Amino acid sequence: MDIITANELLSGATVYLTVDGKWLEEVSKAQTFGPEDKAARDAAVEAANASGRYLSVEIEKAEIIDGRVVPTRLREKIRAEGPTSPRHTPQTLDTPHAKGEDSNVSL
Repeated sequence: MDIITANELLSGATVYLTVDGKWLEEVSKAQTFGPEDKAARDAAVEAANASGRYLSVEIEKAEIIDGRVVPTRLREKIRAEGPTSPRHTPQTLDTPHAKGEDSNVSL
C-alpha cells in the first residue's frame, strides 16, 4: 500500500495526506492507497503539487503494523520519527504562518 508525503513549504515540516484531505505531521494518520486506488492517489499528488504549498510530494510504500501506518523505506521512517541525533528536533507546523498569522519569508 502507499501513502503520500511532502514537506510543507513555509515550515519545512514533513506532512502526510490524511483521509479527510488534510496534511498532518503524524504518519499514523496518513491515508493509505491500495492498487485499486491508483487514480485517487495520483490525483491527490497532482493536487498537492498544483497547490504550491508542498514540496517534494512523494508516494511512499507503507504497511499496517498493529493497526498503525508504518513507512517501509528507512528514509521515510527517519522523516516520520525525526532525526536520528537526539540534539535535534523535527521541524513542525507550529509556526506563525502555519497558524494563519502574517509573516515574512525571505526568498
